[in-house]
Amino acid sequence: MTEAPASYAKIGGAPARLPPLGSTGFLARLHKRYFASPLMSVVTVLLAAITVWALAGLFRWAIWDAVWYAPEGAACRDAAGACWAVIAEKYRVMLFGAFPYAEQWRGGVIIALWLVWGVLTATNLFAVSLRLLGWLIVFIATIALLQGGIFGMPHVGTDLWGGLPLTFLIFGGTVAGGLPLAILLALGRRSQLPAIRFLSVATIECVRGIPLLVVLFFAALILPLFLPDQLNVDKLVRAEIGMIIFFAAYAAEVVRGGLQALPDGQEEAAKALGLSYSQRMRKIVLPQALAISIPALFNDIIRAFKNTTFFSILGLFDVLGATKAALQDPNWVRYGLEGYLFVFLLYFLICSGMSLYGRSLEQANARRGRKVER
Repeated sequence: MTEAPASYAKIGGAPARLPPLGSTGFLARLHKRYFASPLMSVVTVLLAAITVWALAGLFRWAIWDAVWYAPEGAACRDAAGACWAVIAEKYRVMLFGAFPYAEQWRGGVIIALWLVWGVLTATNLFAVSLRLLGWLIVFIATIALLQGGIFGMPHVGTDLWGGLPLTFLIFGGTVAGGLPLAILLALGRRSQLPAIRFLSVATIECVRGIPLLVVLFFAALILPLFLPDQLNVDKLVRAEIGMIIFFAAYAAEVVRGGLQALPDGQEEAAKALGLSYSQRMRKIVLPQALAISIPALFNDIIRAFKNTTFFSILGLFDVLGATKAALQDPNWVRYGLEGYLFVFLLYFLICSGMSLYGRSLEQANARRGRKVER
């Protein structure tokens, strides 16, 4: 009988060898990503040179040669850089539109309320019910401060509302009214009752088939021709209703996608437990469907904020319309680029904040899902 050959492997032999020098660390990653081949090195150097040249020119125009203070714009006419003095001179018109000058502190309070509560909401320090209650209070306070007529504040008509407070009011009303309507339309489209399903489908398809401008024109200008005087309401309210329906038609399809992504077993298991339709939707189906729909829903929410600019065609000046009006001054009309860059910065910061909040909600849902799987 032959013996099995002994193994040549040595237990506890030489230690593991280190990777070759220059294959790890920041310089190694930089070389691998940008200088791995001669062509990649040439492209990297060329793009870096163009970027440096562009940033240097931007710095000179925006900072080094810029004019920050120029009464009546005299110093801006001979300057080689930007004229940021137009912002310092016209910021009140840009932010508050035609709102009475002596009452613009009310607009400042509104902007502070929205920004502060928006930041507190994003930090998730409070329960969802408390956050929603806070937004309801902010919304009511916005209307009360804009309208006045209470606590000694003079009454201001809606034709004088404008600027960033009006933008916040339109946006908040659109999301607050449009999201519940979108959920109802999405559920109605999946309803077993033919009449409800037909009405939901007809509303969604008709509204999605026409531009927002047509919806606003119809709500603000054509609808009053068919309504009796008793049912005629303010132009701002009619346009806001049009915005809500337009937002709901698009968001309904997003919510429907979330509903269809759920396994049928979720609702069947809830039925087996004896839950009613409203209980199944409220406790089982909708929370999961809305969590799935968050990325697409925030697309619609951010788009709703930017759609507020369409109100300027109805004579209601949001922050963009107010900026256009402010730049009609002959002393400052040539510095429109600086004015629109200011508006761009406002929209960019607010929309970026909403995008980051939506991403944090996605990550929270993902963490919650991983805990459930464990």
